[in-house]
Order: sequence, then C-alpha cells, then structure tokens
Amino acid sequence: MGVVRNVFKRKMRAFLTIFGITIGVFALVVMGGLAEKLNLLVDGGVDYYKDKVLITEGGSGAAVLGSSPITTDLVAEIEAIEGVELASAEVGMVLDDDPTAVTFGIPPMIVGDDLRWLEIPDAALRIADGRELTVDDSGVAVVGADLVAMLDAEVGGTIELRGETFEVVGIAEKTLAGTDTLVRVPMADAQRLFHATLPAALQDVLEPETLALQIVAYAADGVDADELATEIAASVEGISATGPEAFQAQVVDSMAMFNTIIFGVALVSLLVGGLSVINTMTMAVAERTREIGVRKAIGATSGAIMRQFVAESAVIGVTGGLLGLGLGWLTTLALNSAGDASATALFEVTTRLALGSVGFALVLGVLAGLYPAWHAARLDPVRALRYE
Repeated sequence: MGVVRNVFKRKMRAFLTIFGITIGVFALVVMGGLAEKLNLLVDGGVDYYKDKVLITEGGSGAAVLGSSPITTDLVAEIEAIEGVELASAEVGMVLDDDPTAVTFGIPPMIVGDDLRWLEIPDAALRIADGRELTVDDSGVAVVGADLVAMLDAEVGGTIELRGETFEVVGIAEKTLAGTDTLVRVPMADAQRLFHATLPAALQDVLEPETLALQIVAYAADGVDADELATEIAASVEGISATGPEAFQAQVVDSMAMFNTIIFGVALVSLLVGGLSVINTMTMAVAERTREIGVRKAIGATSGAIMRQFVAESAVIGVTGGLLGLGLGWLTTLALNSAGDASATALFEVTTRLALGSVGFALVLGVLAGLYPAWHAARLDPVRALRYE
C-alpha cells in the first residue's frame, strides 16, 4: 500500500504519466487487434491450402474466386492424374456488387460447390446450428458466422441472395477464418446466380450447368501439393494450377511486413509513454531526497531504496497497461459491433495480445524506473539529509 500511496502522492502528475502509458497500450491493442484478425484469416488460408491445388482458367493468373469461368468437365480429367485423391468444382461471387463497399480481407461471398470434398475425412465445416448442405438440396443455404447479423439469418428462416429467396438450413461454426464470410448454397443455385451476372454475350455461349470458377484438387497422402500443381499444369491445357507455396509467397510474406508496420507504430506510442515514466520518477527522487537520506541513516540498504522506486514505476506501468487494455478492448468491441451490419468485424483481441500488451507496459515501467531508482540508491545519506 505504501508503494501505491507514494505513486499517487502527486495525483495530477501520476494521472498524466499513467495516461501516457494508457494511450500507448490503447494504440497497441487496437492496431494489434487489426493485425491479429488479419493474421487469423491468413492462418486459415494457410491451413486450407496446405494439401490442395487450385485450378483456374489459364489466363486468370490467380487462383481465387472471381477468375474467368472454366468447365466442370475438367474434374474427371484432373482426377485421372496420379497423386490427385479427389477434385471438386466451385463457383462463387461477391454477396453484394455495391462499388462503394469497403472491406478488409475476404469480402462476403456466395459460394457453391459439388460437395464431393465431403468424401474426405475431417474436410467438412462444423455447423453450429442446423445441418450441412447435401447434393440433393435446392434453394437452401448455410450462412457463415459473421454474416448472421448482416442477413438476419436463422435456421428455418429465409434470406435473399441476389433477388432470390433461400431457406437457411444451417449456421456455420465461427472459425475466425475466411469461411465466416461465406454463404454456401447448392452448386446448381450458385451456377444460376453467377450465370446471371455475366455479360449477355457470355450468357449466350456458356451453359450454367457446367460453369465453375475453380477446381480444387486434393493431394493424396504423401504427395507434395506444390509438385502436384506442376504436374497438373503440365497435363491439362489452358489452366493455371497453384499450390500452397504460391499462397505463402503472395500473402504470408506481405502480412509479415504489415505486422511490422502496425506494431512499430503502436510501440512508438508506448515508448513515448515510457519517457514520461522516467521523467516522473526522476522528479519523485528529487522531491524525496531528504526521505531517502532518513531511510539510509536508519539502516535502509541501497537495494531496498532501489526496489522501492522500481516498484513504484512498475505500478505506473501495469496500471496504464490495464487501463489501455480495457479502453482498447471496448473500442474494438464497439467497432466490431458497428461493422456487424456489413460483416466487417476487423478486430480480434486475442489472449496473447492482451497479456502481451499489459506485460510490455509492466516491463516498460520497470525499465523506465531503473535509472531514477539507481540514482536514488547512490545518494549520500549525509548530503541527502541536508538537501532543501
């Protein structure tokens, strides 16, 4: 209690110093929460792509939904290649074509596939409420966790997708990955919806029943997915095959640079708060010089003096850290809540971010107090008693 009492002896100065740490931790939590959410999306992508090859039309140059259409007839040809356990066709489109919509990460999408991947053990997505799609379904949908509020979806109810009404048969379990922003519908429904988005010239020459935007080839056990991608590209004309290594190069490396920038900016804010701790503790030593002299005269060791001032700076650090964490967490909750209507939950305050933020504030407070504490411990008791 004596340590806390000494910290708040000068209430305004203590408040301003703690506020400096609070602002730094607040910036670290909010900006770190953004980085954590994007990292979770990337980690989900890495986990998804690790044993798969994505096949798209050869001129698209990228294995993502939204490429040029290909045909589902390629599924059988791809499955005939040695090393391919199974191939599954997919088609998808953005949920809303609004050009003014701004989003980070994967935008809300409507996706349909042939569900052949359900034959692979542990490949199915977890359903929080309701059931999974089946190959016999029509006019139904499974809604991703982040789209429930946006679409006002509930099992047994209906939602409207691009002018058509679908019955909700399932709500997907939250994964903190890209699947949270998908509405999954039967393949035939997705093909029909996508066909309607094409220019009239393409609609005349493309059959909805054979449309696909990508084919996902699952590598057999023991087969390297990147080597399989090379084999598929060489065996099938007019396609582009992308393995997990390409995803790593395109996305993961970019995220590393983004994380460095995000956390660098936040840490600068926190270090500025650390300078205020040094200033406050230096002033505290000067104001309490006679007190230090009295304590030394009655037997207090230099170590005890040093521990006292380090403890006070640690209290400042951890108090500012806890306040900054609370303020940052509430801010991310408010921002995520505001984004629920458009499925843009951009922040995720993870346990490691929360503990790391407070822990860093504590360490910063201790380090900032070391020099003032060392200076106090070295004071000559006789000179300290004479100090005015």
